[in-house]
Amino acid sequence: MNQKERMLAGLPYKAWMDGLPEESMENAVRVFEFNNCNPAETKRADRLIRSIFGKAGKNITVRAPFHCDYGKNIEVGDNFYANFNAVILDVGKVTIGNNVLLAPNVAIYTAGHPIHPDSRNSGYEYGIAVTIGDNVWIGGNSVINPGVSIGNNCVIGSGSVVINDIPDNSVAVGNPARVIRKITDEDRKYYFKDREFDVNDYH
Repeated sequence: MNQKERMLAGLPYKAWMDGLPEESMENAVRVFEFNNCNPAETKRADRLIRSIFGKAGKNITVRAPFHCDYGKNIEVGDNFYANFNAVILDVGKVTIGNNVLLAPNVAIYTAGHPIHPDSRNSGYEYGIAVTIGDNVWIGGNSVINPGVSIGNNCVIGSGSVVINDIPDNSVAVGNPARVIRKITDEDRKYYFKDREFDVNDYH
């Protein structure tokens, strides 16, 4: 295996070899172009972000600035929304489902380095895939760490650091994030804490 193949396989790899710096630079140019697009040029922005992502569904919105390593290792589903300053370090695969919302300053990290300084100083690093299911809302300033899987219908509270998998239908908060409760049908009638909807077309 060359270093790119090792990277995509979740094995230790060296980021300065086998064309990886060139691919990263090519993506950096695309990201720069996207981030400097006139906000009124919505069709151009859509075209540019789709040229960055490996796969993108219908009706996606990414608010600049946005940053990623390679872009092509990111797959998003339908109705994806990333607010300002999302960062996705996609040296490993990042798979995001349908109807996912990222609040401002969300960071998704597949990249990491060995714990021991001797191993870390060898120059080897790694990328472990992250998976986010359907109907997920990730609150502002949250960090999703390498190897994490977040299930369907989850809410991650703002400021959370997610280091473990989160099961379906969960609200998880904190550092490290932990599940504080399940989401149930009772939640349907509320829009914020104990405030009930005063309209009828919310479901």
